Amino acid sequence: MNVNMSPFQRRIEDLKDQYAAENPRSRELMAEAESWMPGGNTRSVLHFDPFPLVIEKGEGAKLYDVNGHVMLDCVGEFSAGLYGHSEPAILKAVSEAMSSGIVLGGPNLYEARLAELVCKRFASMDLVRFCNSGTEANVLAAVTAREVTGRSAIVVFDGAYHGGVMTFAGGQNPMNVPFDWIVLPYNDPAAAREVFIKNGRRIAAVFVEPVLGAAGNIAGTYEFLQTLREETEKSGSLLIFDEVKTSRLGGGGVQGILGITPDMTTLGKYLGGGFTLGAFGGRADIMTRFNPHEPGSLKHAGTFNNNVCSMAAGIAGLSSVFTKERAEAFLKQSESFRLRLGEALTNVHPDFHVTGLGSLISIHFASVEPKSGADTTKETRQFRDLLSLKGLLGGVAFTGRGDIFLSLPMTDSDMEIILKLIVSTATEYLDFREA
Repeated sequence: MNVNMSPFQRRIEDLKDQYAAENPRSRELMAEAESWMPGGNTRSVLHFDPFPLVIEKGEGAKLYDVNGHVMLDCVGEFSAGLYGHSEPAILKAVSEAMSSGIVLGGPNLYEARLAELVCKRFASMDLVRFCNSGTEANVLAAVTAREVTGRSAIVVFDGAYHGGVMTFAGGQNPMNVPFDWIVLPYNDPAAAREVFIKNGRRIAAVFVEPVLGAAGNIAGTYEFLQTLREETEKSGSLLIFDEVKTSRLGGGGVQGILGITPDMTTLGKYLGGGFTLGAFGGRADIMTRFNPHEPGSLKHAGTFNNNVCSMAAGIAGLSSVFTKERAEAFLKQSESFRLRLGEALTNVHPDFHVTGLGSLISIHFASVEPKSGADTTKETRQFRDLLSLKGLLGGVAFTGRGDIFLSLPMTDSDMEIILKLIVSTATEYLDFREA
């Protein structure tokens, strides 16, 4: 052991040793996976030192790993797991759809019904097209904006994640699509106004998450988002809301909560009920550019754009499980939990802040509440490391970056268990931080 380690660093190493000792089968399986995948990994965000936990199955709001442990699932498949792991209505719908064939090679009985449900739920979506993921939806929306406006630049925000090829945490990802990006600070209306003064004529679109997810679930202020609406309208560029995650908030996403209507919206994550699915849509005059009846229409192909499993699961989810009424009730329940957690952590130390909205939650440790991705402190990262390990050892799975994604099957007693574990971890963090 490094004798120069701080008490906190030693505690983290001790917890990693305990984790490794309690999860030998996961270690074995990950070592085997390294023979065929670089680092045994095919999804970067799931990497975890000393090795990630291998999950055998999920049921309701719980995960079962290969080592025999059972955990409450706060990973929530990074918000895609809204329905939990065994929603009967979705299982039934998919089973029935599969019994009639899977890859049909033509329009099917599901896609128009799902499109109707989506367009009736989100105010900005007169027409919609489906694709395979939120990443795909965002790339397609960006390409559409550039084509419709005849401009090149896309405004995004520091800390944003719009998919694996549109990532802007701490700058640009070398894997990003090579568009003409302009990266601005989040929640900064003045910076937004300034960029339109200087570059308005070349800006095709502004891409924004109403809650900045990967940067720590930081909610955009009304002033900030309304400024984006005003500036894009004046310049003739498009405002695109990435509601891949936030569309689960209430009966019409954050655009419905705030009453700010973008020109286009992208969806994904939970939309396919656990199956891969994305969507992009917006004003009719924009989306009719894809109308194949019209000469010179835009082409958007994709073998699995209308795959029956995703379509059937999506319909079951939106029509019989996550109805508008259920979405509003879940927002109220989860926001109550978020506020209670914030109050409990403030009682531990006033520098704890619980950000997000409803079922999308993050915890920060800073002297002031963070307003952008750049505000993430060293202490926040330390606390999240501790929380991730304490959770895995204590029966609650959190993401490695400390996100909390609540799901529909969670009960009030489940949420109480989660709250108590987080508060005890916060108390422990202060003990080691101040030692």
